Amino acid sequence: MLPVTEALLELLRNGQAGALATVVQASGSTPQPAGARLLLCADGRAVGTIGGGAIEHAVLAELREVQQRQVARLRHWDLARDLGMCCGGSMSLFLEPIAATPRLWLCGAGHVAQPTAALARSVGFELTVIDEREEWNTAERFPGCRRELEDPLGVLSRAELGARDWLLISTHEHRLDEDVLCAALKLPVRYVGLVGSRRKAYRLLQRITAREGAPPDTSRLYAPVGLNLGALSPAELAVSIVAELVALRHGVASLEHLRAARGAPLARQAESAGEPAEQVDSGPEEGDE
Repeated sequence: MLPVTEALLELLRNGQAGALATVVQASGSTPQPAGARLLLCADGRAVGTIGGGAIEHAVLAELREVQQRQVARLRHWDLARDLGMCCGGSMSLFLEPIAATPRLWLCGAGHVAQPTAALARSVGFELTVIDEREEWNTAERFPGCRRELEDPLGVLSRAELGARDWLLISTHEHRLDEDVLCAALKLPVRYVGLVGSRRKAYRLLQRITAREGAPPDTSRLYAPVGLNLGALSPAELAVSIVAELVALRHGVASLEHLRAARGAPLARQAESAGEPAEQVDSGPEEGDE
């Protein structure tokens, strides 16, 4: 039991996601008693055992689904009838997703950030709002959120970030957006979202490429941010953004993202961009105004 506990604690410390199976009932002849546990780690390793053989193979397949969908389930197996095992008993297992609380870092405290923070908190994100403007980054506008009244670059450079962390960039200056995006794309975070138009995203990426000497890794970049819901107002954009976060958390791949910048050679991206319609940005003093 100790190896499972240690691996579980390590998984949570690293902000990773896994799935845990616990035998809650065992009747007749079974390979393990009630209380036996099997942990599926983020890297695919299995720690612990619920008996090996066909039952463990079946449980691992279920755990992979639980890990992806992040929904718990209760499963029962008759070992002889369902799995052809000679034990002859039956086992009931509770399978649950294991994940550290996801953290959303809002770089900018403007008009889109406010409804996004409220909605993201309601679906389980821990919020940090980073903006040095005291009149914008207030407890009244961001209740229940941790607030950092300083430049986002300083906060992100000190934070211990990993797979549980999601970044949304929507500052009040294009140059600051560029600097924060350049830093964010080098961090081991789950997601980097950029509020703004497709043209803005390409321009910032071209500048970053010029200053860094090579194209950045855009595999985790969502720019423009959000799902294609036809959102226009800050509140609607917040729905689009948080819907994207929820979809990505649960591994839903069938939805239409606004994302345009994603791994193709940057020059080709810029050439194909043309002059698309601008995504509505986050209000006065933010985005593309």
